[in-house]
Amino acid sequence: FKLQDKRQVWVKDDEEGFKRGDVTGEEGNSLKVKYGDGGVAKVPKKDTVPANPAKFDGVSDCSDLSPLNKAAVFHNLKVRYDEDLIHTYSGLFLVVINPYHWIPIYTDEMVQMYRGKRRNEVHPHVFAIADEAYRAMIQNKQNQSMLITGESGAGKTENTKKVIQYLAIIAGKASEGGTLEKQILQANPMMEAFGNAKTNKNDNSSRFGKFIRLQFNQGGMIAG
Repeated sequence: FKLQDKRQVWVKDDEEGFKRGDVTGEEGNSLKVKYGDGGVAKVPKKDTVPANPAKFDGVSDCSDLSPLNKAAVFHNLKVRYDEDLIHTYSGLFLVVINPYHWIPIYTDEMVQMYRGKRRNEVHPHVFAIADEAYRAMIQNKQNQSMLITGESGAGKTENTKKVIQYLAIIAGKASEGGTLEKQILQANPMMEAFGNAKTNKNDNSSRFGKFIRLQFNQGGMIAG
């Protein structure tokens, strides 16, 4: 006999966005779908997209999903988010979702955990992206750039601070007594005072784009 996984699809839903269900039948341009809560519905094929097997739920890189579609990505991010795994790769990009509560994943101990590690050796994290850029700068002798973007309240300012925190710890020893890295980190509140505002989603929302340039000496230490 031949074992086959049940064919599953995501169905557009007004309340949940998408609902996953098993395909139990097909009639013309419609599918009969049975949902996890026991409900059964007949839905147009155009309102469905293929779903991945459950074994792919919570993968660390959305590019590993096949098929890859909006519903699959949203579901994967939600599974990880529910477990406080707020960092997820999507190919070359890192997706970070604001947890809206404190998670102890930005400590100095975590910095050391990601220092000098390859991307596939550790869990997705903004520290891993920062370390990858820093190592590329050192090894290739070329300038590196990072783009941090998102909607209001997504955490752009905070993630920028975390990148600076990481680089200040691993490359800030050239400064006397650690004063240079402190100055870099303390510059953010001053900038925020001139351009931030309160919104419905965020009490400290940046109303401007920021360009921050860090300079390093030949030894890879922050120089300015």
